Amino acid sequence: MSTFVSQATGLQPGLLWLNVISETVLGCASFAMALAVTIFLSRRHGDMLRIFVSLLGALGVFAAVGAVSCLLSIVTLWVPVDHLETAVRMVMALISLPIGAGLLLGLPRLLVMSTRVQLQQAYAALEEETRQRRKAEAMVQRFQEMEANEAQVRQAQKMEAIGQLTGGVAHDFNNILTVITGSIEMLSDGVKDRPLLAQIASMIGAAAARGADLTRRLLAFARQQPLQPRSTDVNALIVDVARLLRPTLGVQIEIEAMLVHDVAPVLIDASQLSTAILNLALNARDAMPNGGKLTLETKNVVLDNDYARLNNNEVQPGNYVMIAVSDTGEGIPGPLLDKVFEPFFTTKGLGKGSGLGLSMVYGFVKQSNGHIKIYSEEGHGTSVKLYLPQATSAPESDADMSAAESGVREDDHHEEVILIVEDDVLVREYVIRQIERFGYRTLTAGNAAEALAIIDGGEPIDLLFTDVIMPGGMNGRQLATEAQKRRSGLKVLYTSGYTENAIVHHGRLDAGVMLLPKPYLSSDLARAISAALAA
Repeated sequence: MSTFVSQATGLQPGLLWLNVISETVLGCASFAMALAVTIFLSRRHGDMLRIFVSLLGALGVFAAVGAVSCLLSIVTLWVPVDHLETAVRMVMALISLPIGAGLLLGLPRLLVMSTRVQLQQAYAALEEETRQRRKAEAMVQRFQEMEANEAQVRQAQKMEAIGQLTGGVAHDFNNILTVITGSIEMLSDGVKDRPLLAQIASMIGAAAARGADLTRRLLAFARQQPLQPRSTDVNALIVDVARLLRPTLGVQIEIEAMLVHDVAPVLIDASQLSTAILNLALNARDAMPNGGKLTLETKNVVLDNDYARLNNNEVQPGNYVMIAVSDTGEGIPGPLLDKVFEPFFTTKGLGKGSGLGLSMVYGFVKQSNGHIKIYSEEGHGTSVKLYLPQATSAPESDADMSAAESGVREDDHHEEVILIVEDDVLVREYVIRQIERFGYRTLTAGNAAEALAIIDGGEPIDLLFTDVIMPGGMNGRQLATEAQKRRSGLKVLYTSGYTENAIVHHGRLDAGVMLLPKPYLSSDLARAISAALAA
């Protein structure tokens, strides 16, 4: 058979089989090429330009036809199929023309295609750009954090400056108000039968009261007011406040209480908390001139580390009681929300507010180790939420103050002797007159040195009534300590319009300290003396 084939083809037997093997290898290679191109195009045709898809497709067809041609070349060695082989080669020739033309036309594009090295370089450049961008974003974030920290520092400096200013003014101003308030009180009693003078005295008293309230609010914002925190039932406190609010807000405003029955007690100065809620309620009333709804809400909450981080660590994680005061009023524009706690800032019209209500609440809550948040939407209302630390003990009941509340009547006679230590002459004269009206005996001193000289003189003294801030290098607390060393068991009552840190630490009165804040009425003075002597 091989001899016949060799005679028909004119090839020697060795060359014949070498030709068969070559054609077989070429056919297999062409078929493999066609298969690879087909698989590649089926998966990646959407990622390539049409011209390259067309060229690869044509190459695949060309390879497939070439495989058929190789097969026919082998068959022709034994079976004459010259016409079929010629036809296949004609097809290959026709296909080769567009392939050649396409390659020549696409050569410029092929030459500009990125090589593997270029792609690696581009990828490295992209990585570097990404790194630089991340670095820039990190720098921007650091700058934002620095700006936020600077804003907090500026706020702290502002509060410190206000605190220093307030402290410097409060002492002298409250001394003046104490004399004015007490004198007007005595004057009012003397002109009861003269309506015009009584009205004038009442106006002066109201003006003095407004001045005292202004000073208290500034001290509250600056966190310089002396607090007397105790375990308090906030639900009971809010119920009492709501009773006061109903006639104050008017019938056009509905009051709703949403109080959780198992709310925990809070460690707070109850009187200051009542004042804070009243301030928030009055702000809500002003935001609802046509009526609306005021909601008072309590709830036990847990503020976690995530919440603390979101709020710039202004609050310590832990268990709190949330008190919310919400209204359906006009709301506060978004750009103004960051300013509402600043002193003297107000959205009310001229003459309609001092701008110290929210700042007082802010200072009180912060001084009480709490947290405050305000939420508002213009046209839909405002909600102020106070987060106050939970107490570890049961709520304390109010002490029986019936005797102290009744005060001391003028012209009562007492055996007690009170040593009055006051550096301001006007205040000292006023206090002497008031205490003598109550029937007590008095001794007076203008500073600590004079007071200690009286104590060393052997006079009987039952109560030391001393101002906290005095000239001469010794404050009221130091005087009391030294006096109790010399007179064991001596009772002490402090008074001051600004205590500095003598008897107040971390915003709270020291244990066992009794303080009568200036300015005060004669009835306040009587109750404080009675309570101090009875302690």
